[in-house]
Amino acid sequence: MDTIQIVLGVIYVIVCIGLIITVMFQESSSKGLGALSGERSDTFYGKTKKNSRDAILSRLTVVFAVSFAVLSMVLYLLTGRGI
Repeated sequence: MDTIQIVLGVIYVIVCIGLIITVMFQESSSKGLGALSGERSDTFYGKTKKNSRDAILSRLTVVFAVSFAVLSMVLYLLTGRGI
């Protein structure tokens, strides 16, 4: 096993753990029974979500997911199975 495979494997595990953590910290997007009452959640904080916790977690989830996919393909090709 080459050194690059070991390094990428360690980074892959870190990305996997990061992806799991960011997905678990996100709030549910379903409104549940609150949607039946007709309540709106258009508050000041709901409209400016650019730098909110949910927006940051959403961006991190995308970064971890793309990294996960790319590293999966790279590690597959480096093991010799993809050739």
